[in-house]
Amino acid sequence: MNQKNGQNSLGLDICFEDEANPIVLFKKWLAVAEKSEINDPNALSLATSTSNGIPSVRMVLLKGYSEKGFIFYTNFNSKKGNDLKKNPNASMCFHWKSLRRQIRISGKVDVVEDKVADDYYNSRAYRSRIGAWASSQSSVMKNRKELIERFEQFEKKYPDQKNVPRPPHWSGWNLKPEQIEFWLEIKNRIHERLNYKKENNKWVKEILYP
Repeated sequence: MNQKNGQNSLGLDICFEDEANPIVLFKKWLAVAEKSEINDPNALSLATSTSNGIPSVRMVLLKGYSEKGFIFYTNFNSKKGNDLKKNPNASMCFHWKSLRRQIRISGKVDVVEDKVADDYYNSRAYRSRIGAWASSQSSVMKNRKELIERFEQFEKKYPDQKNVPRPPHWSGWNLKPEQIEFWLEIKNRIHERLNYKKENNKWVKEILYP
């Protein structure tokens, strides 16, 4: 690595390093964020769109990642779940204000294997597992009392805290990245951007104008 003037071989800040694999660089940036962000360094904005292209975005938590993709969990009957069932294209954005860094990931999603979903679901707190049953996510409810009553009903149905089955409508999505962009804030808005894109199943690097 060329470390002259604190830069890598592309003339970018040394924090971009010279990694050929963006997953490796993502791991390093996330590790730094875990030390600097006060709450939820794994929080990301997730963008989806309907089959006819109407977009929506919300915050979710990253619950796993590997060479195969980036995993988050949800009710499949929620707004994002219904979007993704009809249109698998999605995009993620991590923004770490304390570091003035951002990562954008885009690609297509598929459903995680049942065992992967079961393992994560069973690692959740008891009331979080009950909540997955009680909440008809994104549906309209008459008042808050309706949710509380449903919650209490499922607590009675599944009183054994070690044995709450995963709802059939609740699982994980894995976003398989086709592009991953790393962004660093530079004053006067001359930001630095390093983009990785998949070509013939290999990652290709390019730097972008801010």
